[in-house]
Amino acid sequence: MSYFIDRRGNARNKSAVNRQRFIRRYRSHIKRAVEDAVNRRSITDMERGEEVSIPTRDISEPVFQHGQGGKRRVINPGNKEFVEGDRMRRPGGGSGGGGSGEGQASNQGEGEDDFAFSLSREEFLEFVFDGLELPHLERKQVADMDEVRPVRAGIARDGPPARINIVRSMRSAQARRIAMRSPIKRALKEATEALEQEECKDPVLRNKVRIAELKAEIERLEARLKAVPFLDTYDLRYNHLINQPMPSNKAVMFCVMDVSGSMTQAHKDIGKRFFLLLYLFLERNYEKVELVFIRHHTAAKEVDEEEFFYSRETGGTIVSSALTLLDEVIESRYPAGEWNLYVAQASDGDNWDDDSTNCRELMIKKLMPRLQYYAYVEITPHAHQALWGEYERVEEEFPDRFAMQQIVEAGDIYPVFRELFKRRVSA
Repeated sequence: MSYFIDRRGNARNKSAVNRQRFIRRYRSHIKRAVEDAVNRRSITDMERGEEVSIPTRDISEPVFQHGQGGKRRVINPGNKEFVEGDRMRRPGGGSGGGGSGEGQASNQGEGEDDFAFSLSREEFLEFVFDGLELPHLERKQVADMDEVRPVRAGIARDGPPARINIVRSMRSAQARRIAMRSPIKRALKEATEALEQEECKDPVLRNKVRIAELKAEIERLEARLKAVPFLDTYDLRYNHLINQPMPSNKAVMFCVMDVSGSMTQAHKDIGKRFFLLLYLFLERNYEKVELVFIRHHTAAKEVDEEEFFYSRETGGTIVSSALTLLDEVIESRYPAGEWNLYVAQASDGDNWDDDSTNCRELMIKKLMPRLQYYAYVEITPHAHQALWGEYERVEEEFPDRFAMQQIVEAGDIYPVFRELFKRRVSA
């Protein structure tokens, strides 16, 4: 039996093992507290942990007590309120009569405050993104073959001791011993038979010189047999390994944001917070995900992260310009056979008169057949615009790879994000 001992250093007066056990035990309480915290704080304030309060009643330990047992009838003197068979009301205010840190003020009783527990940044983010994933992530064959794995490729005569093949080495040694010892054994047998024939002759006819020569020959042959090694370096065989290219789960996320004049500053702030949450999710959970940022009004432009979040450029609205640029970038840099392609779009749904139809055509004919997943969020407190109706037709064509949600206020960002990127159960 093997024993694994966790020797990681613990903070002062704290145990990492006990902390992990505590988090597992009260996972549901902590998750609810984290969801409330996300709705309270801004998305840009995700770099710190969180103080989680757990009600004292939820962390109490079960206790076995020995009661008197049986049914007992007791008559207390001075009782004017109850008669036999009545149920007594439970006293209010908790076990101590003074509540658990809640309720109205009182000059009686004692209680305890809720248990406060601090989550680190990593623990906090783990609960924030628990159960989320990029949908339909597939393993693609990459052309640059950066990711390889060692695979068996037969037997070699040279290699490190760790890769020695014992069975093949012993088989080779046995074959070598048979090949080397067979002629010696045959010669030894002939010499032994000749010595026996010579010794069986009449003493007068025996050739003493011949007998001495045969005995010397037998000794020499036996010495040769003993000199044949059981295992020689020539017999060693090694497992040969080669590096084989592996399929990769490389992915690219296209972030498309509407910055037209119809998008108010409040709408833009909600869009930025949604993309910041998406950026944080991808950065923490995936190693090989590239980000491409596209802003658009009447014209679309690929920008860097700084310009995407902080540029103040604005204008009219032609959504198809962003989709056309998206298609061009995929064609030139991200072949669908080598990359998992994802798109997240944020807009208020307002668009030029006939451009929504063009968007639907672009989506159905060019983009969606190559994309793994397309997430669209419409930031508006009012009725849906024309773009929403056209996108509903896209959703009918690709129900598993297209999703759309509406965000009315900042408090909707996190629930919508979880709905868009929740883990799908494979059929």
